[in-house]
Amino acid sequence: MSSAWLLPEHIADVLPSEARRIEELRRALLDVARGYGYELVMPPLLEYLESLLSGTGRELDLRTFKLVDQLSGRTMGVRADATPQVARIDAHLLNRHGVTRLCYCGPVLHTQPSGLHATREPLQFGAEIYGHGGLEADLEAQELALEGLHRLGIDSLFLDLADVRIVRALLQGVNAAPDVLDQVYACLAAKDTACLRELTAAFPSDSREGLLALTRLYGGDEVLAEAARILPTRPGIESALADLRWLVERVAHTHPQVRIGFDLADLSGYAYYSGTRFAIYAAGSADALVRGGRYDEVGAVFGRNRPAVGFSTDLKELVGPARVAGTRAAIRAPWGEDRRLRDAIRQLREQGEIVVCVLPGHEHQVQEFECDRELVSAAGSWVVQAL
Repeated sequence: MSSAWLLPEHIADVLPSEARRIEELRRALLDVARGYGYELVMPPLLEYLESLLSGTGRELDLRTFKLVDQLSGRTMGVRADATPQVARIDAHLLNRHGVTRLCYCGPVLHTQPSGLHATREPLQFGAEIYGHGGLEADLEAQELALEGLHRLGIDSLFLDLADVRIVRALLQGVNAAPDVLDQVYACLAAKDTACLRELTAAFPSDSREGLLALTRLYGGDEVLAEAARILPTRPGIESALADLRWLVERVAHTHPQVRIGFDLADLSGYAYYSGTRFAIYAAGSADALVRGGRYDEVGAVFGRNRPAVGFSTDLKELVGPARVAGTRAAIRAPWGEDRRLRDAIRQLREQGEIVVCVLPGHEHQVQEFECDRELVSAAGSWVVQAL
């Protein structure tokens, strides 16, 4: 029999110091989003499965915990991603005309971890813009994400860009089964040219050669010029490359300290995105801290197929690289029933001070807060003095 206190694999308690740091990150990112005009929403943790998985593809279906609602008998799911829920809120609850900016922060649950050391219960922060199909919204999403990370003290950032329309244009007119296309996407992501050659043997030659070329199209500014030179001339490809150039010029101007690169074969979330896609990495990190892009079809199933762009991040993954304060400075106070003592403690807390009352017998057990001052009795009143 397993011990009652053991948790499932890749599920963990968050202890005081880390919990405080995560909460500080949450507040900081929400403040940055509010500064851009984003409104906070709080979608439910679970809802009916058909709504939760609408338009998201098979990948999210496999990551979603499912259960039967005892009230209705219908299948419900615990959200693995909040974006479809926010799209539903935009489409049905708000139903506004024009631009709507929404942000959120809450736990999501995954059936499988995304990596060896990843949690199955990320704390997802995200921001979405609905109602604007222009590149201005894509740029705002990227700049908001970059500014948020900078506000957390995460610098030396690398912005990676791509556009799913390039692959879609190359596959236009290709008659292949959905499972074959899934394998093509996997081979592109892994840059497995041998596998890709085998899968695309029956494809039209220009599509086949274009897909193979994508595995080499990663790096710096030279990638866009090389892509324009070697990829077939198709409207979807030309517009995607032009949009990427437009975005790079403006991000480089406002965030000159951020390195920018491209990986045109990176199709992370290919079933989700409809246009530009971006990921942000910190120096020395193998996994992206932020992923986002344009997903105009996300609201179609809710009856409002309007433009949408945004990003999300896991706050638990940001704790490591973020620059946060150490233990909080506090005032140590004795426990007592003296009215003047209790009034002094209350007044200090109203002023924003942290006052830790030391309970009898526990005078040396304050851990999360660094008490650098003490409340002491002097000349008939209680005063704060340095320790």
